[in-house]
Amino acid sequence: MAVNRRPDRVAEAIRAETASFLASGVKDPRVMGLVTVTGVDVARDLRSARIFVSILGSDVERAATMEGLASAASHLRSRLGKSLRLRSAPEVAFKLDESIARAARIHAVLEEANRSDAAIAEQRAAAAGDSPEPGDAADDG
Repeated sequence: MAVNRRPDRVAEAIRAETASFLASGVKDPRVMGLVTVTGVDVARDLRSARIFVSILGSDVERAATMEGLASAASHLRSRLGKSLRLRSAPEVAFKLDESIARAARIHAVLEEANRSDAAIAEQRAAAAGDSPEPGDAADDG
């Protein structure tokens, strides 16, 4: 059975074009902060595309940016149709991707756990250095 890779190629082209659009073409003042395109899912029939974005900023800024992106979706669709030369441009929907924020939180928790483990190890080493182990006195003679 042949594997159809065209949706993957179109998804990558949409990701690149959307990143370019966000870097230079968005005029909506609600789109603020750092917006990163993390991925694109395209339907097999190429009629719809879900664009996953990560937005750096507060919850209020994220909500405003998502509203701005939703209003700019039709302009992006037109731009995609022209640049990708598809028979019909896919319907575009933006979805918030929180995987980067989740990964940052996990990283922070792991760092804190590592610091805590190091502090406990230092305390144990200091306590062991102050009082001899029970078998240490028997080993001397």
